[in-house]
Amino acid sequence: MSTPSLAALPIRRLTHRDLTACADLSEDRGWPREEHKWGFLLAAGKGYGIDDPQGGLVAACVTTEYGPWGNPDLGAIGMVLVAERHARQGVGRRLMRHVVSIMGTTPLTLHATPNGRPLYEELGFKVTGRAEMLRGRFTPGGSETGVLTRAATAEDLPAILRLDEEVFGADRTPLITRLPAFADQLRVAEESGRIIGYTAAWPNMDTHVVGPLVARDTATAQALITSLAAHTDRPLRTDIDVRHEELLAWAKARGLASVAFNAVMTYGITDLPGDWTRRFAPLTVAAG
Repeated sequence: MSTPSLAALPIRRLTHRDLTACADLSEDRGWPREEHKWGFLLAAGKGYGIDDPQGGLVAACVTTEYGPWGNPDLGAIGMVLVAERHARQGVGRRLMRHVVSIMGTTPLTLHATPNGRPLYEELGFKVTGRAEMLRGRFTPGGSETGVLTRAATAEDLPAILRLDEEVFGADRTPLITRLPAFADQLRVAEESGRIIGYTAAWPNMDTHVVGPLVARDTATAQALITSLAAHTDRPLRTDIDVRHEELLAWAKARGLASVAFNAVMTYGITDLPGDWTRRFAPLTVAAG
């Protein structure tokens, strides 16, 4: 029996049962397996993939929708991967065209690596910003910001959701309500009993990823990162909007080194909604 051509292989929805195959695909491309993150994204979003007749996945990606159910305000695309043995054969383009078509008129965003950017530009995505990935062991020091931080409680969740929607520009309830189970830490900054920022640290291989990071100002963002670092012995990793130059300089002075840059791209909108001045880092670049 002949092996069907790649173009004839159907694209299907992925489920949590595909978690191992997704992690295998990551590993095949030299990425960390990231099973914890894959599980989170498959639960909070929608996965799409192409099965390899010889086993495993030819390709996969995940979309996350924000806003009203059935009529989202924004969709994020991430974890776009094609197995090495099937690379450069148009599979990624076909999968992306399928996803863009399914999303219809919903505005889209994604974080693109330098390798992926040409494909996304070909499909009509435009670069609207950049994020810098930092990684390293945080070294405390310097003057205190004076911002009060503490561990978040269940009672804080409504206020966190209100703040997040205001800053992000769309309702992310399905994502944010999963944070207490997904993250090892969820912390808030407050002033006079009012929450002015929040962040989480979630495990990813040997690091703790800082994200989301939403804060009233740079000093609040610094206080939140410092509070997370004080409660972990792992290196930190985060992706900071390059417009937050002061926070980037501060983080580098505290031991976090630049690893890479990703282009923030949009489709159907000229810029992301919300207030970028208070949006310092995403939960994960895979979810916008």
